[in-house]
Amino acid sequence: MIDSTVVTTWVIIGVVWLLAWLLSRRLCINPGLVQTAVEGIIVSIENAIAEVAPQHARRLMPFIGSLWVFLAIANLSGLIPGVHSPTRDLSATSALAIIVFLSTHWYGIRLQGLKRYLIHYIKPSPILLPFHLIAEITRTVALAVRLFGNMMSLEMAALMFLMVAGFLAPVPILMLHIIEALVQAYIFGMLALIYVAGGLQYQHQRQQQEGKSHA
Repeated sequence: MIDSTVVTTWVIIGVVWLLAWLLSRRLCINPGLVQTAVEGIIVSIENAIAEVAPQHARRLMPFIGSLWVFLAIANLSGLIPGVHSPTRDLSATSALAIIVFLSTHWYGIRLQGLKRYLIHYIKPSPILLPFHLIAEITRTVALAVRLFGNMMSLEMAALMFLMVAGFLAPVPILMLHIIEALVQAYIFGMLALIYVAGGLQYQHQRQQQEGKSHA
């Protein structure tokens, strides 16, 4: 079923693609104001990723960067009259959480190989396997529900405030919505980064231990 959430998501994906194409068409050595601003955003995202996973910043930049940009636009789309943010729909946040879940394992398997990646689920003891599996499921569910609940409550609170106070104080409500929407996008992206980096960091630590044992 194609509902408003699906349509809005498609439109946002199209807008992100169009902006990326337009902004990358005429890059120059001496950038103007727009290129400088875009480069500043990209550098900020890359630095944030490097603080969590310094060895894999460039590897994770396309996925985490795209996720942050999409979420920021999706969360802010609720400010457009007649448009509801797709992230206030549990089906949309669940889809995003599943993408993060799959990406976490995809990056781990790609770097380590399937066998080596699966071994970490029975470390340090095979008894912990059920707990690792439960943790994978619960954190994915929590990721989806957290974003859905926060965005739903944000839009409902703004609507109720407008119904009570009318349009006497639209600017504070607008600023609150913008700040909270960006914060929620940052939190979701940061949690996704931590989950993905967790598996990659395990590989990095294992390589260090193997290097010490051969030394």
